[in-house]
Amino acid sequence: MRISRIPRHRRYLALFPGLALFTTLLLVGATTSFATGCEDTADAMLLSCLHEGKDDFWSGTGICLNGTDGRCQRGVRKEQKAMKRECRAQHEARLELCDDLGEDRYDPSWDPDDFTDDFNGLNPYFPLEVGNFWVLEGGGETIAIEVLDETKYIDGVTCIVVRDLVSEDDEDLEDTDDWYGQATNGDVHYCGELSRDFVYVEGDMPLLRELFEIEGSFKAGRDGDKPGILMFSSPMTGQKYRQEWSLGNAEDVAEVLSHTYSFGSDPDLDEFAPAGLVNLLCNGDCVVTEDSSPHDPGEVEYKYYAPGIGLFLEVKPEDGEVFELVECNMDARCNML
Repeated sequence: MRISRIPRHRRYLALFPGLALFTTLLLVGATTSFATGCEDTADAMLLSCLHEGKDDFWSGTGICLNGTDGRCQRGVRKEQKAMKRECRAQHEARLELCDDLGEDRYDPSWDPDDFTDDFNGLNPYFPLEVGNFWVLEGGGETIAIEVLDETKYIDGVTCIVVRDLVSEDDEDLEDTDDWYGQATNGDVHYCGELSRDFVYVEGDMPLLRELFEIEGSFKAGRDGDKPGILMFSSPMTGQKYRQEWSLGNAEDVAEVLSHTYSFGSDPDLDEFAPAGLVNLLCNGDCVVTEDSSPHDPGEVEYKYYAPGIGLFLEVKPEDGEVFELVECNMDARCNML
């Protein structure tokens, strides 16, 4: 944690979140205005996270008081300590993003006149045409993505619905409806998603998927959530941008590592990439992004996009997990997979 970056009064308040909340309320009452910068937002989210951890601690304590496991309270204390570490790691990650993206508040331009409801593949790296589908496989799981003939009206913009289904052994694990806005300049905006995670309980008859959680779901214009850019029409190496903004819930960020990728051009990007697939789809014109989130600090994912195809490879470099395209329908090269 870069304590030196935080003014002394903030360091003190971060150690005593209850006092911090009281002091914040006094300051707000005195000034009738809120701080608006990126670092101020990071500080606010640190306090929010610490208070959530305290709430979980006391809820867990109540559960333990009504149980018979003598180790229960010890486990609750351990979880609270882990939560504090996670809160501070998230805070550090958000501060680093402020360094990269600037101190201004996040307030993206949003004009419905800049969008079209004619989804005809304006973006070569993310072609949104009804019926387009991609199937990626890896680690025993399958990711099936399809552009549906459905739309979602979000804050004045008609967004297309894209279904993203993750399954294993014919059992659905994640079923997500992504909502994308197509700008007339070709940029694809990420307007929200409904994300559903499932579990299967042995002994159920019949054995059906059971909704576990909807964490990560958000919708631009609701509860302060804002859209981001999923893919620029002409991405350039070095660009870093927010893909979504739902504080404490969905905060993905992408950085363009290359917009001229081909196999052999970058050893780090080649390490887990199947040469045959890359050589089939890339001719010095593929885009590779590094996707991350301050909500999950330390976790990164490389995503590879080919013009005319879109997403064809996902790599988690930390553990070498790879999902590669095995089926698609929007280009003649799909028949060669």
